[in-house]
Amino acid sequence: MNWQDILNTIQNWAVNTGIKLLISIVIIVISFIVINKLKKVIENKILKKQLNNGRSRNHTVVRSLCYFCSVLLKVLVVLMIVGYLGIDTSAISALIASLGVGIGLAVNGTVSNLAGGILLLITHPFRDGDYISANGFEGTVEDIFICNTKLRTPDNKVVYLPNGKLSTSEIVNFSEKPMRRVDLSFSISYSDDFEKAEKLILDLISRHPLTLDDPAPRARIKAHGESSIDLTVGAWCKTDDYWSVYFDLNEQVKKAFDENGIEIPFPQVDVHLDK
Repeated sequence: MNWQDILNTIQNWAVNTGIKLLISIVIIVISFIVINKLKKVIENKILKKQLNNGRSRNHTVVRSLCYFCSVLLKVLVVLMIVGYLGIDTSAISALIASLGVGIGLAVNGTVSNLAGGILLLITHPFRDGDYISANGFEGTVEDIFICNTKLRTPDNKVVYLPNGKLSTSEIVNFSEKPMRRVDLSFSISYSDDFEKAEKLILDLISRHPLTLDDPAPRARIKAHGESSIDLTVGAWCKTDDYWSVYFDLNEQVKKAFDENGIEIPFPQVDVHLDK
């Protein structure tokens, strides 16, 4: 083979494969730029719309879904370019399938968490900022990742819950509804007037600035204990005011009982000695 043959081979490659390769590179670069810009525009538009509607706490879900869709589009672009270059995609597909089976067996837990994360992003039983209870933990949701959820407990610990277990377990969302009922229980002596105690409690609830009149509060006898009458109390308030109302009523009821001579009994044991 002389230099002329080598030159002709290079020219043929450049005219056929080289141009295709150059076009493929240009298409990939332009496609990735467009996908990234489109992802950012859609993400900002959705977040802005949610902010205007007062639902700004769902930003992590939106960003995760936009990121997942952008990755999927980029993979499709690469597969199309591979077909355009004339590379046999059947062998690549078989290789990817084999790798997928092997990786799936090796990272079964991760795949479960990934599937759970996608399910949580679709169903969104909770959002960023919600206070939830799940898998034996309670706290505020700080971030929803694709494989785990970041929870901050009331004592400022950070717990990462795997989405696989989280998506199949019971979840209590304390923040989803705008109102919550504060449930309290008080015990009084059998010798005290329970109607007077109920009226005192209801008056305290009605005067509290954070409680709601509708639904109406309640104070009724729950049980006749061994040494006391047990009263159950329910007061409604906004979800964000729950703990303030809870602690305030506990303190105010104790003071009101003391001022009105209502006794809060404690367990006693009578011992009789036979001589």
